[in-house]
Amino acid sequence: MMIRFPDVFEGKAHIDAKSTTVNRCILSMGSAIQGMVSRNPKLQVRMDASTHDMWYLNHQDKNLRDSMMTPATKQAYEIYCQNREHNPRLMALLFNDSTYVKEQVDEVWLNYYLLKSALIQQNTRMGNFIDFLDLFSYEDIHQFWQKENAWWYFMYGPSLLNGGKQPFTQRYLLRRIIEEADSCLQLRKPGVQLRFGHETILLPLTCLLELNHFGYQTYDLEELEEHGWWACLVFPMASNLQFIFYRESPSDRDVLVKVLLNEEETTLPIKSEIAPYYKWRDVRQYYLDKIENYEKSNLCRVQ
Repeated sequence: MMIRFPDVFEGKAHIDAKSTTVNRCILSMGSAIQGMVSRNPKLQVRMDASTHDMWYLNHQDKNLRDSMMTPATKQAYEIYCQNREHNPRLMALLFNDSTYVKEQVDEVWLNYYLLKSALIQQNTRMGNFIDFLDLFSYEDIHQFWQKENAWWYFMYGPSLLNGGKQPFTQRYLLRRIIEEADSCLQLRKPGVQLRFGHETILLPLTCLLELNHFGYQTYDLEELEEHGWWACLVFPMASNLQFIFYRESPSDRDVLVKVLLNEEETTLPIKSEIAPYYKWRDVRQYYLDKIENYEKSNLCRVQ
């Protein structure tokens, strides 16, 4: 960010950083700020990680959470996984007695957790001694990814299997982003607002924003891969979402915004002749209307 947008971070630029109260997020915030200050010691930094911000930084919507795994969702996911969870090749590689495997081994459990351990192993130094990934073929890993991707889709994405509303868990965060942007744009020099949180927040927020193809809705989990709905594209390590604002002067009322997902320009579900740049007034109105329509329909349904 500092290399791409040097004028935002020049001199005594103000940095307002907030994190959820989870230690790993606080540490990420501290490391990021330390890196920024090392590049510009003049930065004016304020950091906070308090419970009073958790209502929007890590909002947990009980009604939506309870509707994640519906009977229809569970059935569809089980059908989707049926041909992707058994691995007879691996069992034959590990055991020389097929009868023993049939009677004593939970094949699905062993295949899943051994592969999961192999993937996690890449974050350790154990790979210097033994590499569990050597036990698996490309297709084994691909099928594992397909199951994980489908799980993220109906748990945090816009899956129609459970109503397509899960991304609205982040409506408070999105409204807060809009309000803080409006407030900062009144300043002569807006500075930088940084928020540090979790992939379980970033993914539904990305879907709520309908960035690129992440607003894609379907009942059919088989369609996800070909339509590019890949959760791994949203939350690699150090994943980030950036709203970059452009204006000619503090009095400019025709502010533009560009949204970056992991440093890459995105498309928004809003008409623009200069995409990936969009008029902020159009963007804010689209999302405020979207949130309001959801809250109105949800209130009517509860009544």
